[in-house]
Amino acid sequence: MVDSGNTYGERVSRLVGWGHWFAFFNIIAAMLIGTRYITQSPWPETLLGQFYLATSWVGHFGFLVFALYLLVLFPLTFLVPSRKLFRLLAVCFATVGLTLLLIDTQAYQTINLHLTPVVWEVLFSEKSSGVSADLQHLFIVMPLIFMLQLGLSEWVWRKQRKLSHKHVGRPLAALFFVSFISSHLVYVWADAYFYNPITAQRANFPLSYPMTAKSFMERHGLLDREEYLKRLEQNQEINSELVSYPLEELEFSRRANPLNVLVVSVNNLRGDALNKDWMPAATGFAEQNLNFTNHYSSSNDTFGVFGLFYGLPSSYAPSIKTQGTKPIIINTLLDKEYQFGLFSGDNFDDPIYGESVFRGMKFTGIPFNKEVSADKQAIQAWSDWVTEQGDNTWFSFIELTTLDNFSAYDSDNEQLSGNEKLKAGYKKSVQQADEELADLFARIEALNLSESTVIVLTSNHGTEFNETNTNSWGANSNYSRYQLQVPMVIHWPGKVNTEYSHRTSHLDLSVTLLQDLLGVSSNPNDFSSGRNLFDERSRKWILAGDSRELALITTKNTTVIDKFGNYKLYNNDYKRLKDENPTLPVLMQGLTELQRFYTKSN
Repeated sequence: MVDSGNTYGERVSRLVGWGHWFAFFNIIAAMLIGTRYITQSPWPETLLGQFYLATSWVGHFGFLVFALYLLVLFPLTFLVPSRKLFRLLAVCFATVGLTLLLIDTQAYQTINLHLTPVVWEVLFSEKSSGVSADLQHLFIVMPLIFMLQLGLSEWVWRKQRKLSHKHVGRPLAALFFVSFISSHLVYVWADAYFYNPITAQRANFPLSYPMTAKSFMERHGLLDREEYLKRLEQNQEINSELVSYPLEELEFSRRANPLNVLVVSVNNLRGDALNKDWMPAATGFAEQNLNFTNHYSSSNDTFGVFGLFYGLPSSYAPSIKTQGTKPIIINTLLDKEYQFGLFSGDNFDDPIYGESVFRGMKFTGIPFNKEVSADKQAIQAWSDWVTEQGDNTWFSFIELTTLDNFSAYDSDNEQLSGNEKLKAGYKKSVQQADEELADLFARIEALNLSESTVIVLTSNHGTEFNETNTNSWGANSNYSRYQLQVPMVIHWPGKVNTEYSHRTSHLDLSVTLLQDLLGVSSNPNDFSSGRNLFDERSRKWILAGDSRELALITTKNTTVIDKFGNYKLYNNDYKRLKDENPTLPVLMQGLTELQRFYTKSN
């Protein structure tokens, strides 16, 4: 039906005026809904941060709604001849928009992410999920929003002339414009000078892309590049998020068992290398003690040792380093007056030991000579140190580095491929490491330590020889079992030798020692992302990852998630599953573990 009684120009003019006021009231509605983002985000502590929050709230939602009006509804003003039909289309569009905004606020509150096609697909793929059901309940309010929009449409149509005569349109438009421009200009400055109370708000609102202009400022002499790089380095430390570790003060109401502790890390040792052919001494040790055959490192790189001692995912490592927080297991051992002996085949060349795990502690520097392997010299230094301890209770850590720089097998056999030579070189280095372990086990027996010492044999991460057919060699390239599965063998006085096949993690070791050795009775959730190694209940997933992303390994697949919620799914053979989604509980639990120990403040 085509309206009659008015010319085309008059109809368009009145619809344009109506559309502006209709958009204005929807801006107000969007701002009110947008307060949910503010309540779910840390409150800025500075006045400038609060000023930016206010201007970005007004400017962003004003721009967002008006831009959608200009892109969608304004062109329809000239194309749809019927006033009633146009207003109905506008009401439907506004209803859908506000409903999506409500869903986005719920997603932000639940998993701290804004809606994207990927997030939408994940949120609504699990129909049995409680969160999915909560989100779907938001669609119930659509009829209510629709009725309110119909009422608003009619009211604005009737009051359009009165609203226009009040002459408030231009001041309101100026307010939104100034807020939008000022918020972006303030962010340009904050981004260049690392003003965290403002830059921390970057992703508070949906479809928010604050302007940056470092290159422009540099070209016009407003920003010194060298000073900027210095501030960048300082900012990465100063503005690291604070970690509450532990979440609650530890309680000690279990019976303690004051045994010595020796942790031995054979770096780069994959789990299936522990066999009679390659490592007869270590395999014999495993058969006589507690052997966890389905054990995963917490990382595919050197940060595996971070998870081993802290019981936290590697994503917390930068903040932990900045705070200078020692592992709880180390602090508890110090409180119990344990003596510490720390030995390494490369004198702890990796900075993670001095900067985090054993920060501020004395390393036993070894003056290596070339006649004997560095690892054997480390073992000798450890043996001498233990002899000096007398009746003192002690903790010691030995890092064996023979496998860190294994080389291709030296052979003239041209029939061997490069991959085969590399595997042969690795096997040769593993066999050498086993000889060093045999020497260590002999010294343990000679020193009569078996009845007084918990001995842990493990590795920081595994090694891959392109078994996944992804051109992956060594470590730190994927989260397949070849790079994550490592040995975990424990000699525990009084415990019967047992082979455990349930899935365990590096994150579990500190929990086990704190509970079963040092008498901690607190819930492990208060100080770790792991649980007791001897807890054989099935677990939904195993955690691994680095400072940038998290891998959740289930019995069926592996989900790799970054801090923005982007994910990739792989099957047990680490083949990409592009047409499948992870279950929402797995995604949410993973993102929760990435944030659970952070202090909620700016």
